[in-house]
Amino acid sequence: MKQPEWIVEDVKAREDYTLLITFSGGVQRIYDARPLLEKPLFAALKSLPVFLRARAAYGTVIWNDEVDIAPEHLYECSSPAMFDQIA
Repeated sequence: MKQPEWIVEDVKAREDYTLLITFSGGVQRIYDARPLLEKPLFAALKSLPVFLRARAAYGTVIWNDEVDIAPEHLYECSSPAMFDQIA
């Protein structure tokens, strides 16, 4: 059975509050997390040092046991990464 395309394999949090996410199959996309920061659940991520602790686990992006984002949302609401955005 083929793995869904929205499974997160790797993530790099960046100082502009975006995530460079590598999904299954090696597809890289950019997710802008700034709109989430206004929601109470994600308020802790306004702290850049906290935001930069993002990691890939369980097929999605997590920060701790209480803060994560659904991988389907990350895929659907992200844009394809262009070569100049990857660095």
